[in-house]
Amino acid sequence: MSMVWRKVIHPCLLHKTMTFPITDTVGAWVPHGRFVMAPTAVGMLSGLRFAVKDVFDVAGYPTGAGNPAWLATHPLPTQHSPVVDSLLAAGATLMGKVLTDELAYSLHGDNVHYGTPVNSEAPDCVTGGSSSGSAAAVSARLVDFALGTDTGGSTRVPASYTGLWGLRTTHGLLPTHGLVPLHPSFDTVTWLAHDGATFERVATALLPASELEPKRILIPQDAWDLADPVFRSPLQLVTEAMASLFGTEVTGLGFAGETPLADWRLTYATAGAHEGWATHGSWITDNSPNFGAAIASRWQAASRVTDEAASAARDKGNAIREHVRGLLGADGVAVLPSAASLAPRRDADPAAVDAIRLRTMAITCIAGLAGLPQVSMPFRLADGSVLGISLLGPEGSALGLIRLAVKLQGMINA
Repeated sequence: MSMVWRKVIHPCLLHKTMTFPITDTVGAWVPHGRFVMAPTAVGMLSGLRFAVKDVFDVAGYPTGAGNPAWLATHPLPTQHSPVVDSLLAAGATLMGKVLTDELAYSLHGDNVHYGTPVNSEAPDCVTGGSSSGSAAAVSARLVDFALGTDTGGSTRVPASYTGLWGLRTTHGLLPTHGLVPLHPSFDTVTWLAHDGATFERVATALLPASELEPKRILIPQDAWDLADPVFRSPLQLVTEAMASLFGTEVTGLGFAGETPLADWRLTYATAGAHEGWATHGSWITDNSPNFGAAIASRWQAASRVTDEAASAARDKGNAIREHVRGLLGADGVAVLPSAASLAPRRDADPAAVDAIRLRTMAITCIAGLAGLPQVSMPFRLADGSVLGISLLGPEGSALGLIRLAVKLQGMINA
Protein backbone atom coordinates (compact mmCIF):
# COMPACT_ATOMS: atom_id res chain seq x y z
CA MET A 1 0.00 0.00 0.00
CA SER A 2 1.39 3.44 -0.91
CA MET A 3 1.84 6.08 1.75
CA VAL A 4 0.55 9.64 1.45
CA TRP A 5 2.93 12.33 2.64
CA ARG A 6 1.77 15.74 3.78
CA LYS A 7 3.69 18.92 3.12
CA VAL A 8 5.23 20.17 6.35
CA ILE A 9 7.61 23.13 6.45
CA HIS A 10 10.34 22.76 9.02
CA PRO A 11 10.49 25.83 11.27
CA CYS A 12 14.12 26.51 10.38
CA LEU A 13 13.08 27.02 6.75
CA LEU A 14 10.35 29.59 7.40
CA HIS A 15 12.65 32.60 7.44
CA LYS A 16 13.93 31.68 4.00
CA THR A 17 10.56 31.70 2.25
CA MET A 18 8.63 34.72 0.93
CA THR A 19 5.31 35.46 -0.74
CA PHE A 20 5.18 34.19 -4.33
CA PRO A 21 5.08 37.27 -6.61
CA ILE A 22 4.84 35.73 -10.09
CA THR A 23 1.67 35.68 -12.15
CA ASP A 24 2.13 32.49 -14.12
CA THR A 25 0.91 33.51 -17.56
CA VAL A 26 2.24 30.39 -19.30
CA GLY A 27 1.24 27.49 -17.03
CA ALA A 28 4.84 26.71 -16.11
CA TRP A 29 4.59 26.25 -12.32
CA VAL A 30 3.34 23.11 -10.61
CA PRO A 31 0.65 23.62 -7.92
CA HIS A 32 3.02 22.60 -5.13
CA GLY A 33 5.87 24.74 -6.46
CA ARG A 34 4.72 28.30 -5.86
CA PHE A 35 7.20 29.55 -3.28
CA VAL A 36 10.20 31.85 -3.09
CA MET A 37 13.46 31.06 -1.36
CA ALA A 38 15.99 33.81 -0.67
CA PRO A 39 19.67 33.36 -1.49
CA THR A 40 21.95 32.23 1.29
CA ALA A 41 24.78 34.59 0.38
CA VAL A 42 25.75 37.44 -1.92
CA GLY A 43 27.60 36.27 -5.03
CA MET A 44 28.03 36.44 -8.76
CA LEU A 45 24.37 35.53 -9.35
CA SER A 46 22.92 38.17 -7.03
CA GLY A 47 19.91 39.84 -8.58
CA LEU A 48 18.99 36.83 -10.73
CA ARG A 49 15.83 34.76 -10.23
CA PHE A 50 15.60 31.10 -11.18
CA ALA A 51 13.11 28.24 -11.18
CA VAL A 52 13.85 24.53 -10.87
CA LYS A 53 12.39 21.63 -12.78
CA ASP A 54 10.27 19.54 -10.44
CA VAL A 55 12.76 16.68 -10.33
CA PHE A 56 15.22 18.59 -8.11
CA ASP A 57 14.93 18.37 -4.35
CA VAL A 58 14.33 21.57 -2.41
CA ALA A 59 14.30 21.06 1.35
CA GLY A 60 10.83 21.33 2.85
CA TYR A 61 8.98 21.20 -0.48
CA PRO A 62 7.76 18.10 -2.33
CA THR A 63 9.38 16.77 -5.48
CA GLY A 64 6.62 15.67 -7.86
CA ALA A 65 8.50 14.43 -10.96
CA GLY A 66 5.48 15.32 -13.09
CA ASN A 67 3.19 12.65 -11.66
CA PRO A 68 0.68 12.88 -8.76
CA ALA A 69 1.41 9.29 -7.69
CA TRP A 70 5.10 10.15 -7.27
CA LEU A 71 4.13 13.23 -5.29
CA ALA A 72 1.91 11.16 -2.98
CA THR A 73 4.38 8.34 -2.32
CA HIS A 74 7.62 10.20 -1.57
CA PRO A 75 8.55 12.14 1.57
CA LEU A 76 9.50 15.78 1.71
CA PRO A 77 13.21 16.28 1.01
CA THR A 78 15.24 17.40 3.98
CA GLN A 79 18.15 18.69 1.89
CA HIS A 80 18.52 20.73 -1.28
CA SER A 81 19.99 19.27 -4.42
CA PRO A 82 23.67 20.31 -4.36
CA VAL A 83 23.13 22.42 -7.50
CA VAL A 84 20.23 24.28 -5.89
CA ASP A 85 22.48 24.86 -2.88
CA SER A 86 25.25 26.23 -5.13
CA LEU A 87 22.91 28.65 -6.90
CA LEU A 88 21.47 29.98 -3.63
CA ALA A 89 25.00 30.39 -2.29
CA ALA A 90 25.95 32.30 -5.44
CA GLY A 91 23.22 34.87 -4.71
CA ALA A 92 20.33 33.72 -6.92
CA THR A 93 16.73 33.75 -5.67
CA LEU A 94 14.70 30.56 -6.13
CA MET A 95 11.24 31.15 -7.59
CA GLY A 96 9.77 27.72 -7.00
CA LYS A 97 9.26 24.60 -9.10
CA VAL A 98 8.14 24.21 -12.68
CA LEU A 99 6.65 21.47 -14.83
CA THR A 100 8.34 18.40 -16.18
CA ASP A 101 7.06 15.65 -18.44
CA GLU A 102 6.33 12.60 -16.29
CA LEU A 103 9.54 11.21 -14.78
CA ALA A 104 11.30 13.23 -17.51
CA TYR A 105 10.52 10.49 -20.06
CA SER A 106 9.57 12.64 -23.08
CA LEU A 107 10.87 15.30 -25.46
CA HIS A 108 7.45 16.78 -26.25
CA GLY A 109 6.52 19.03 -23.32
CA ASP A 110 2.99 17.98 -22.42
CA ASN A 111 1.72 16.51 -19.16
CA VAL A 112 -1.62 14.74 -18.84
CA HIS A 113 -1.91 15.81 -15.19
CA TYR A 114 -0.62 19.39 -15.15
CA GLY A 115 -1.10 20.55 -18.74
CA THR A 116 1.08 21.82 -21.57
CA PRO A 117 2.91 25.06 -20.79
CA VAL A 118 2.88 27.88 -23.33
CA ASN A 119 5.78 28.47 -25.71
CA SER A 120 5.94 32.27 -25.79
CA GLU A 121 7.88 32.21 -29.06
CA ALA A 122 5.24 30.05 -30.77
CA PRO A 123 2.03 29.84 -28.71
CA ASP A 124 0.47 27.30 -31.06
CA CYS A 125 3.45 24.98 -30.55
CA VAL A 126 4.88 22.96 -27.68
CA THR A 127 7.91 23.98 -25.64
CA GLY A 128 9.56 20.59 -25.93
CA GLY A 129 10.39 18.49 -22.90
CA SER A 130 11.04 17.16 -20.54
CA SER A 131 12.26 20.51 -19.14
CA SER A 132 9.01 22.05 -20.38
CA GLY A 133 8.21 24.35 -17.47
CA SER A 134 11.81 25.54 -17.30
CA ALA A 135 11.69 26.55 -20.97
CA ALA A 136 8.24 28.14 -20.67
CA ALA A 137 9.17 30.21 -17.60
CA VAL A 138 12.40 31.50 -19.11
CA SER A 139 10.90 32.10 -22.56
CA ALA A 140 8.17 34.23 -20.95
CA ARG A 141 10.85 36.18 -19.03
CA LEU A 142 9.25 35.24 -15.72
CA VAL A 143 12.68 34.15 -14.42
CA ASP A 144 16.20 34.82 -15.64
CA PHE A 145 17.18 31.16 -15.89
CA ALA A 146 15.87 27.76 -14.89
CA LEU A 147 17.41 24.46 -13.91
CA GLY A 148 16.58 21.51 -16.14
CA THR A 149 17.95 18.08 -16.88
CA ASP A 150 19.12 16.48 -20.09
CA THR A 151 19.16 12.72 -20.54
CA GLY A 152 18.16 12.19 -24.16
CA GLY A 153 17.75 15.85 -25.14
CA SER A 154 15.45 17.26 -22.45
CA THR A 155 17.15 20.67 -22.35
CA ARG A 156 18.67 20.94 -25.82
CA VAL A 157 15.32 20.30 -27.51
CA PRO A 158 13.27 22.82 -25.46
CA ALA A 159 16.08 25.34 -25.99
CA SER A 160 15.74 24.87 -29.73
CA TYR A 161 11.92 25.01 -29.69
CA THR A 162 11.74 28.18 -27.57
CA GLY A 163 14.77 30.15 -28.77
CA LEU A 164 16.80 29.86 -25.55
CA TRP A 165 20.33 29.04 -24.54
CA GLY A 166 20.63 25.46 -23.28
CA LEU A 167 23.12 22.64 -22.91
CA ARG A 168 24.04 19.18 -21.89
CA THR A 169 27.02 19.11 -19.52
CA THR A 170 29.79 16.51 -19.55
CA HIS A 171 28.32 13.47 -17.85
CA GLY A 172 29.15 13.50 -14.15
CA LEU A 173 30.45 17.08 -14.13
CA LEU A 174 27.63 18.34 -11.89
CA PRO A 175 26.19 16.21 -9.05
CA THR A 176 22.94 14.38 -9.78
CA HIS A 177 22.04 13.25 -6.25
CA GLY A 178 19.01 15.07 -4.92
CA LEU A 179 17.53 14.60 -8.38
CA VAL A 180 14.86 12.13 -9.55
CA PRO A 181 16.77 9.95 -12.04
CA LEU A 182 15.57 8.70 -15.40
CA HIS A 183 18.51 6.85 -16.96
CA PRO A 184 21.37 7.37 -14.47
CA SER A 185 24.16 6.67 -16.95
CA PHE A 186 22.87 9.50 -19.14
CA ASP A 187 21.28 12.03 -16.72
CA THR A 188 22.90 15.48 -16.57
CA VAL A 189 22.12 18.72 -14.73
CA THR A 190 21.51 21.67 -17.05
CA TRP A 191 19.93 25.12 -17.30
CA LEU A 192 18.25 27.42 -19.79
CA ALA A 193 18.60 31.20 -20.11
CA HIS A 194 17.16 33.81 -22.44
CA ASP A 195 20.44 35.61 -23.17
CA GLY A 196 24.05 34.59 -23.57
CA ALA A 197 25.36 36.82 -20.79
CA THR A 198 23.08 35.25 -18.17
CA PHE A 199 23.75 31.77 -19.50
CA GLU A 200 27.51 32.31 -19.20
CA ARG A 201 27.15 33.90 -15.77
CA VAL A 202 25.43 30.79 -14.43
CA ALA A 203 28.06 28.61 -16.09
CA THR A 204 30.85 30.56 -14.39
CA ALA A 205 29.16 29.98 -11.03
CA LEU A 206 28.63 26.24 -11.52
CA LEU A 207 31.32 24.87 -13.81
CA PRO A 208 35.05 24.35 -13.42
CA ALA A 209 37.29 26.53 -15.56
CA SER A 210 38.10 25.28 -19.04
CA GLU A 211 39.71 26.77 -22.13
CA LEU A 212 38.81 25.82 -25.67
CA GLU A 213 40.47 26.99 -28.89
CA PRO A 214 39.39 24.50 -31.54
CA LYS A 215 41.88 23.44 -34.17
CA ARG A 216 39.35 21.30 -36.04
CA ILE A 217 35.71 21.94 -36.92
CA LEU A 218 33.71 18.80 -37.62
CA ILE A 219 30.53 18.67 -39.68
CA PRO A 220 28.65 15.44 -38.89
CA GLN A 221 26.80 15.25 -42.18
CA ASP A 222 24.63 12.38 -41.00
CA ALA A 223 23.29 14.56 -38.17
CA TRP A 224 22.77 17.54 -40.51
CA ASP A 225 20.80 15.33 -42.91
CA LEU A 226 18.36 14.32 -40.15
CA ALA A 227 17.28 17.93 -39.57
CA ASP A 228 14.75 19.84 -41.66
CA PRO A 229 16.21 22.14 -44.36
CA VAL A 230 15.44 25.22 -42.26
CA PHE A 231 18.52 24.37 -40.13
CA ARG A 232 20.97 24.42 -43.02
CA SER A 233 21.69 28.16 -43.24
CA PRO A 234 22.21 28.67 -39.46
CA LEU A 235 24.48 25.58 -39.39
CA GLN A 236 26.60 27.06 -42.14
CA LEU A 237 26.70 30.48 -40.46
CA VAL A 238 28.07 28.98 -37.25
CA THR A 239 30.62 26.86 -39.12
CA GLU A 240 31.85 29.82 -41.17
CA ALA A 241 32.06 32.10 -38.13
CA MET A 242 34.16 29.59 -36.20
CA ALA A 243 36.42 28.95 -39.18
CA SER A 244 36.93 32.70 -39.55
CA LEU A 245 37.58 33.23 -35.85
CA PHE A 246 40.24 30.55 -35.53
CA GLY A 247 41.43 30.03 -39.09
CA THR A 248 40.46 26.43 -38.51
CA GLU A 249 39.96 23.68 -41.08
CA VAL A 250 36.47 22.27 -41.59
CA THR A 251 36.06 18.52 -41.97
CA GLY A 252 32.87 16.88 -43.18
CA LEU A 253 32.25 13.32 -42.08
CA GLY A 254 29.60 10.88 -41.05
CA PHE A 255 29.87 10.44 -37.29
CA ALA A 256 28.39 6.95 -37.52
CA GLY A 257 30.22 6.00 -40.72
CA GLU A 258 28.22 3.49 -42.73
CA THR A 259 25.86 2.93 -39.79
CA PRO A 260 22.73 5.13 -39.66
CA LEU A 261 22.43 7.33 -36.59
CA ALA A 262 19.05 5.67 -36.05
CA ASP A 263 21.02 2.61 -34.90
CA TRP A 264 22.84 4.76 -32.36
CA ARG A 265 19.47 6.03 -31.14
CA LEU A 266 18.30 2.46 -30.65
CA THR A 267 21.48 1.69 -28.70
CA TYR A 268 20.82 4.61 -26.39
CA ALA A 269 17.11 3.81 -26.06
CA THR A 270 17.75 0.15 -25.18
CA ALA A 271 20.45 0.80 -22.59
CA GLY A 272 18.55 3.75 -21.12
CA ALA A 273 15.20 1.97 -20.93
CA HIS A 274 16.75 -0.98 -19.10
CA GLU A 275 18.32 1.40 -16.58
CA GLY A 276 15.07 3.29 -16.21
CA TRP A 277 13.13 0.13 -15.43
CA ALA A 278 15.81 -1.02 -12.98
CA THR A 279 15.47 2.37 -11.26
CA HIS A 280 11.67 2.79 -11.26
CA GLY A 281 10.15 -0.57 -12.21
CA SER A 282 9.36 -1.63 -8.67
CA TRP A 283 7.71 1.69 -7.87
CA ILE A 284 5.64 1.53 -11.07
CA THR A 285 4.59 -2.06 -10.35
CA ASP A 286 3.69 -1.32 -6.74
CA ASN A 287 1.79 1.93 -7.34
CA SER A 288 0.29 1.56 -10.85
CA PRO A 289 0.65 5.28 -11.57
CA ASN A 290 -1.52 6.86 -14.24
CA PHE A 291 0.80 7.90 -17.09
CA GLY A 292 -0.01 9.68 -20.32
CA ALA A 293 -0.35 7.27 -23.24
CA ALA A 294 3.05 7.90 -24.85
CA ILE A 295 4.96 7.68 -21.57
CA ALA A 296 3.03 4.61 -20.43
CA SER A 297 4.01 2.93 -23.70
CA ARG A 298 7.69 3.74 -23.08
CA TRP A 299 7.60 2.23 -19.59
CA GLN A 300 5.87 -0.87 -20.92
CA ALA A 301 8.59 -1.24 -23.54
CA ALA A 302 11.27 -0.64 -20.91
CA SER A 303 9.89 -3.47 -18.78
CA ARG A 304 10.47 -5.87 -21.67
CA VAL A 305 14.15 -5.07 -22.35
CA THR A 306 16.15 -8.16 -21.48
CA ASP A 307 19.42 -8.18 -19.60
CA GLU A 308 21.10 -9.63 -22.70
CA ALA A 309 19.81 -6.86 -24.97
CA ALA A 310 20.84 -4.21 -22.46
CA SER A 311 24.32 -5.69 -22.09
CA ALA A 312 24.81 -5.70 -25.86
CA ALA A 313 23.59 -2.09 -26.05
CA ARG A 314 25.96 -1.01 -23.29
CA ASP A 315 28.89 -2.64 -25.09
CA LYS A 316 27.95 -0.91 -28.32
CA GLY A 317 27.43 2.36 -26.45
CA ASN A 318 30.91 2.14 -24.96
CA ALA A 319 32.36 1.65 -28.44
CA ILE A 320 30.42 4.67 -29.73
CA ARG A 321 31.66 6.71 -26.78
CA GLU A 322 35.29 5.98 -27.61
CA HIS A 323 34.67 6.56 -31.32
CA VAL A 324 33.13 10.02 -30.87
CA ARG A 325 35.72 11.06 -28.30
CA GLY A 326 38.42 9.94 -30.69
CA LEU A 327 36.95 12.03 -33.50
CA LEU A 328 36.86 15.17 -31.34
CA GLY A 329 40.14 14.60 -29.51
CA ALA A 330 41.12 17.47 -27.23
CA ASP A 331 40.75 20.24 -29.81
CA GLY A 332 37.80 19.40 -32.06
CA VAL A 333 34.31 20.94 -32.04
CA ALA A 334 31.37 19.57 -34.00
CA VAL A 335 28.53 21.78 -35.28
CA LEU A 336 25.13 20.11 -35.34
CA PRO A 337 21.41 20.88 -35.11
CA SER A 338 19.92 20.91 -31.61
CA ALA A 339 16.73 19.22 -32.84
CA ALA A 340 15.37 17.81 -36.08
CA SER A 341 12.56 20.32 -36.58
CA LEU A 342 10.99 23.52 -35.38
CA ALA A 343 8.61 23.13 -32.43
CA PRO A 344 5.66 20.88 -33.37
CA ARG A 345 2.16 22.29 -33.08
CA ARG A 346 0.27 21.56 -29.89
CA ASP A 347 -2.41 19.78 -31.91
CA ALA A 348 0.01 17.81 -34.12
CA ASP A 349 -0.82 14.22 -34.99
CA PRO A 350 0.81 11.91 -32.41
CA ALA A 351 2.34 9.76 -35.15
CA ALA A 352 3.97 12.82 -36.70
CA VAL A 353 5.24 13.92 -33.28
CA ASP A 354 6.78 10.50 -32.70
CA ALA A 355 8.49 10.57 -36.10
CA ILE A 356 10.07 13.92 -35.20
CA ARG A 357 11.09 12.56 -31.80
CA LEU A 358 12.92 9.63 -33.38
CA ARG A 359 14.82 11.87 -35.80
CA THR A 360 15.68 14.29 -33.01
CA MET A 361 16.91 11.55 -30.68
CA ALA A 362 19.17 10.20 -33.42
CA ILE A 363 20.89 13.60 -33.24
CA THR A 364 20.81 14.15 -29.48
CA CYS A 365 22.00 10.63 -28.62
CA ILE A 366 25.48 11.45 -29.95
CA ALA A 367 26.41 13.58 -26.94
CA GLY A 368 24.51 11.27 -24.61
CA LEU A 369 26.36 8.15 -25.67
CA ALA A 370 29.70 9.98 -25.72
CA GLY A 371 29.08 11.68 -22.35
CA LEU A 372 30.25 15.00 -23.83
CA PRO A 373 29.11 18.61 -23.43
CA GLN A 374 26.86 20.22 -26.02
CA VAL A 375 25.75 23.86 -26.03
CA SER A 376 22.67 25.05 -27.93
CA MET A 377 22.61 28.67 -29.10
CA PRO A 378 19.35 30.27 -30.30
CA PHE A 379 18.71 31.57 -33.80
CA ARG A 380 15.78 33.62 -35.06
CA LEU A 381 14.88 33.15 -38.71
CA ALA A 382 13.59 35.80 -41.10
CA ASP A 383 9.98 34.72 -40.54
CA GLY A 384 10.37 35.06 -36.76
CA SER A 385 10.59 31.35 -35.96
CA VAL A 386 13.35 30.07 -33.67
CA LEU A 387 15.67 27.09 -33.58
CA GLY A 388 18.91 25.96 -31.94
CA ILE A 389 22.36 25.22 -33.34
CA SER A 390 24.76 23.26 -31.14
CA LEU A 391 28.46 22.94 -30.50
CA LEU A 392 29.69 19.53 -29.27
CA GLY A 393 33.05 19.66 -27.52
CA PRO A 394 35.64 17.54 -25.71
CA GLU A 395 35.18 16.16 -22.22
CA GLY A 396 35.19 18.84 -19.52
CA SER A 397 35.07 21.74 -21.98
CA ALA A 398 31.56 22.98 -21.09
CA LEU A 399 32.56 26.42 -19.80
CA GLY A 400 34.95 27.02 -22.69
CA LEU A 401 32.32 25.76 -25.12
CA ILE A 402 29.72 28.16 -23.69
CA ARG A 403 32.09 31.11 -24.00
CA LEU A 404 32.89 30.11 -27.57
CA ALA A 405 29.19 29.86 -28.45
CA VAL A 406 28.46 33.30 -26.94
CA LYS A 407 31.35 34.80 -28.91
CA LEU A 408 30.20 33.17 -32.15
CA GLN A 409 26.64 34.41 -31.79
CA GLY A 410 27.94 37.90 -31.17
CA MET A 411 29.97 37.71 -34.40
CA ILE A 412 26.99 36.43 -36.38
CA ASN A 413 24.62 39.07 -35.03
CA ALA A 414 27.08 41.95 -35.42
